Amino acid sequence: MSLFYLAIHAKTVIHAGYLFDADTASLEPEMTIVIEENIISDVVAGYISPESDDLYIDLTGYYILPGLIDMHVHLTSQSSSKAYIERTTLNSADYAIRATKNAEKTLLAGFTSVRNLGDADSITISLRNAINNGVTFGPRIFSSGTTISTTGGHGDPTNSLNLTLTSDPGPREGVINGKEDAYKAVRHRYKQDADLIKITATGGVLSNAKNGQNPQMTVDEIKAIVASAKDYGFKVAAHAHGSEGIKRATLAGVDSIEHGTLMDKEGASLMRERGTYYVPTLLAGKWVADKALIEDYYPPFVEIKALEIGPQLQATFSMANQAGLKIAFGTDTGVSPHGENAKEFKLMIDAGMSEKEAILSATLNAADLLGKNNEIGSLSKGKLADLIGVSKNPLEDITILETVDFVMKGGVVVKQP
Repeated sequence: MSLFYLAIHAKTVIHAGYLFDADTASLEPEMTIVIEENIISDVVAGYISPESDDLYIDLTGYYILPGLIDMHVHLTSQSSSKAYIERTTLNSADYAIRATKNAEKTLLAGFTSVRNLGDADSITISLRNAINNGVTFGPRIFSSGTTISTTGGHGDPTNSLNLTLTSDPGPREGVINGKEDAYKAVRHRYKQDADLIKITATGGVLSNAKNGQNPQMTVDEIKAIVASAKDYGFKVAAHAHGSEGIKRATLAGVDSIEHGTLMDKEGASLMRERGTYYVPTLLAGKWVADKALIEDYYPPFVEIKALEIGPQLQATFSMANQAGLKIAFGTDTGVSPHGENAKEFKLMIDAGMSEKEAILSATLNAADLLGKNNEIGSLSKGKLADLIGVSKNPLEDITILETVDFVMKGGVVVKQP
């Protein structure tokens, strides 16, 4: 495989052996996709002949799908036994360079859009702008900017640091205590030019703190965040492991629950009634549970939580899927290695989801949660020309999505055989 940027032609004409139509959830044989600049101008049955000045791409031996969307990544993060000490040794520029390389890996893996949930120093906001302006290449990024947490909570940047290094951060740094702080924190994210809001409604696994599941925001605090977010056109994603935090966040009106590890049937029912999306991140649960078995890979607090919480995700996903929740694909990549995002699909299938539903979770459903289903998520006339190609039928073998052969983002080929 190699990397390509192809010149703009009058039109690009692609002959697809099979095309996954996300709008009808069907696989259509012998289809032609016509692209003008960065937009799909037509999708027709059969193979139409390109004109002399068109760019013709022969993908008759491939299965073509919409560009994949990962709704939970951390482009600046990289799993390592050194990750905690790096907080005191690396600078923002180090993380920015890392994020640029991770963005490349993500795009070449077939993920043409991602939601980056959690940032520092506006790194992924700047990376988003650089990609959009053609300075570097990577997926279309939707960044939450700095996570909103509470004092000592999962997301407090000074959590577990030596007392000489710690401080009492406030809304500007994403740490709130009360409704007024909540409004101010959201307004800082608007000032920061974020695309959405992320909150930590409960404790987390990888923060070096004792509890990974306790509720860490009141309902009133979350309601204030949601109300302020609506004023500024933001959706709200809520990190939540524990059942009480899941219920509080859902009742307060968040758009998605991330992880949802200890979700109970009451919480699942509440999410279904409210239309709240579930972003499961099974890959992260498996990764942390496996790594916790390696001595000193994680600090003691983290090791205990990883072994307790990580293995429970798949059973929760199975229950949530059977309960009829809206599910959008998300991996928490950065916890696991970048570029391996598609390994999530096999875990979803193993937990009872069909291949078709899994693909829809990473295309139409993800686009809907983003509020961008008029632009991405399916290979439809008028949408952005984001598409991937694989050599086997993913409805028969979902793992083929781990080895994508062809990637186009916005009408530009970035990977081909």
